[in-house]
Amino acid sequence: MPEMPEVDALVGFLRDKCVGAVVAEIELVSFAVLKTYDPPLQAFAGLAVTDVVRHGKFIDLDVDGLHLVIHLAKAGWIRWSDKLADSRLKMGNGPLAMRLRLDAGDGPHVGFDLTEAGTRKGLAVYAVRDPQEVPGIAALGPDPMAPDFDLRPLLKRKMQVKRLLRDQKIIAGIGNAYSDEILHAARLSPFAIAEQLEDDEIDRLETAVHEVLAQAMAEAAGKPAAELKDAKRARMRVHGRAGETCDVCGDTIREVVFSDTSLQYCPTCQTGGKILKDRTTSKFLK
Repeated sequence: MPEMPEVDALVGFLRDKCVGAVVAEIELVSFAVLKTYDPPLQAFAGLAVTDVVRHGKFIDLDVDGLHLVIHLAKAGWIRWSDKLADSRLKMGNGPLAMRLRLDAGDGPHVGFDLTEAGTRKGLAVYAVRDPQEVPGIAALGPDPMAPDFDLRPLLKRKMQVKRLLRDQKIIAGIGNAYSDEILHAARLSPFAIAEQLEDDEIDRLETAVHEVLAQAMAEAAGKPAAELKDAKRARMRVHGRAGETCDVCGDTIREVVFSDTSLQYCPTCQTGGKILKDRTTSKFLK
């Protein structure tokens, strides 16, 4: 799943490619991906892209005051092309969900496809006049990379710190992968209760949130969309590396599997050597 660093890099990539170009057409291949009806997609035709910004894990294309907002969910992605085929797309059930065709001055030949792998569909597109009309954006918590971000008040909750970091209504932009990385850097158990953290643990967590995300964003910046997934996997130290050796302490990275996701951690670095049991629980995943 793309998280803040990858989405931020995609936003930068799209800003460089799209700003100044005119929307020639938005071709919808999957009706299910479009979550709004007003304004219609046809209203974007002939308007210029004026900016591309990020709200948490949402991508917002400002098209002369109208907004095309994209949430890539778990398996969505953006596939850019400098030479789109002239033929129109057909409705279908494949991975292709939508195409944005742009005219950068020499005809409607550039743009990007929105794709989604797998059968569980979560990719979402919103055509709105104000990004705050998107429920997910309206409910977002503070951005952890904002200059005034303060983690301490957000921790006053009786909930597992892993779950808190992933809750978009509490903190915007962090998902399963980077919450694993942050907790490893902070030397905290994913099952630690947020309101019970000691001052030194909070200090480590604050430092880890900023440093892990800042480093990931710096490493992702400037990369084309096609390279971001592999680059993310390569930088992970614990996430997705169950059974491998922790490069900090040499212990074996462990995994806790839930009904539709998993987390990875290092026992020596994070839990005092304790092996966490699998605890399939809907409460943890909310």
